[in-house]
Amino acid sequence: MKSVKGASFADRLSSAAAAKKALAASFQKKINDPDLAERRSANLAVAKEREERLAQRQAEKQAEEERRAAEEAAAAIARAESEAAAKEKLLAEQKAARDARYAARKARQRS
Repeated sequence: MKSVKGASFADRLSSAAAAKKALAASFQKKINDPDLAERRSANLAVAKEREERLAQRQAEKQAEEERRAAEEAAAAIARAESEAAAKEKLLAEQKAARDARYAARKARQRS
């Protein structure tokens, strides 16, 4: 490390300005580098492809969820219909049994 003892304020100021200029020049050199532009465009293309794949996956996932919801709704409707049919059948059987008891009771009363 260089010693700053004995250096005047003007020397320190000029060395700081020279360091800033060198740093700015190195950044300017990197900005104008054609390889950097190629890498940046390649990275942008990769990022765009990644976003497209992500959007496609999300669309597929949403379609799958909608399909599953439709299947569940159809299954629920079918289940409700079968339960209603079973209940209707049970009520018909109960009515038939009640009518049979009523008919038997009437037959006993007539004889």
